[in-house]
Amino acid sequence: MSRGATDVRSLASFAPDELAAQLADWGFKPGHAARVLRGFYASGGQVAPGQAPWPAGLAAKLRALHAPLATLAARQVAEDLTTKLLLRLGDGRTVESVLMPDYRPDRAAGCVSSQVGCAMGCDFCATTKTGFERNLTAGEMVEQFLALRAEAGAVGRRLQTLVFMGMGEPLLNLDAVVVAVERMASNALGALGSRQITVSTVGIVPGIDALAAARLGVHLAVSLHAPDDATRAQLLPMGRRFGVGEILAAADRYQASSGRPVTIQYCLLREVNDSPAQARQLADLLRGRTMHVNLLRYNPTGLSLRGATYAASSDAAAGAFLAELRARRVVAHFRRPRGRDIDAACGQLRRRAALAAAAP
Repeated sequence: MSRGATDVRSLASFAPDELAAQLADWGFKPGHAARVLRGFYASGGQVAPGQAPWPAGLAAKLRALHAPLATLAARQVAEDLTTKLLLRLGDGRTVESVLMPDYRPDRAAGCVSSQVGCAMGCDFCATTKTGFERNLTAGEMVEQFLALRAEAGAVGRRLQTLVFMGMGEPLLNLDAVVVAVERMASNALGALGSRQITVSTVGIVPGIDALAAARLGVHLAVSLHAPDDATRAQLLPMGRRFGVGEILAAADRYQASSGRPVTIQYCLLREVNDSPAQARQLADLLRGRTMHVNLLRYNPTGLSLRGATYAASSDAAAGAFLAELRARRVVAHFRRPRGRDIDAACGQLRRRAALAAAAP
């Protein structure tokens, strides 16, 4: 169904055929839709950028139609130039997106959210403290991508890779995530490419299989954080529903289907999951699997939902954990810490802003 001229809608919400129908309603050639959307994505969300002459009146129509789904509420820039954006949605809720400079001076990586808040209850995560509010639409995820692309362009960088690793569990909002990925990756729209996109999950087994069935060609990252079910259930309530063995079996299926090596995310917590024995147990799980372990240094978020206070592993313990993995021929590296001097952990800036707004 086409839309009337008085409707207000973000261009990030349009599929090419939908915009073509809208242009036809206005009396313009539907073929202009491809150029409109290509310019919108390439410019980081500008409507009808002045790259070439437009038919008389089209630019004005597009600007009257377009209403951003997300506007900047706050920005934090760290000493390492990591930039965290707090974006306000149309209903007043907020989400976080992060731009991380690459080691190459012309590139950057982005991180986007898939939900407002999160229902997973991971005990060491700041996002869980605000609970789950709602799923994001595909357009709201695309606008995060466009905001990050604009941020990167403003400092002379190109947004090279993107991860769905911000607020929320992407596989519990999979339909919208699939649409958003298709638009970001498409050569006709975001032109990022599916190989440059990673979807992260805490281990929703049916979701991993559904993502494989979608055949997007994206990378998968699994937040494991423990090699045994008991420790994992302590840290991630979802661990009581899906065991480590089930999750890795689903990751095997995804890897076989997509041809993309799966990344295992493992956040080291002092005296919780960082012992040499646990490293050996993790190595045993991954024996015969071509998966990469991405070790994370914990960014403290204060008292957890269960009343625990987690701390980052010592340098000695973290080094010993890595050495144990590598001694058993597991490919493992530390992810570079980002934005230590700002609210870099997922959900921290949003929670700080909410507390400030509620203060008398």
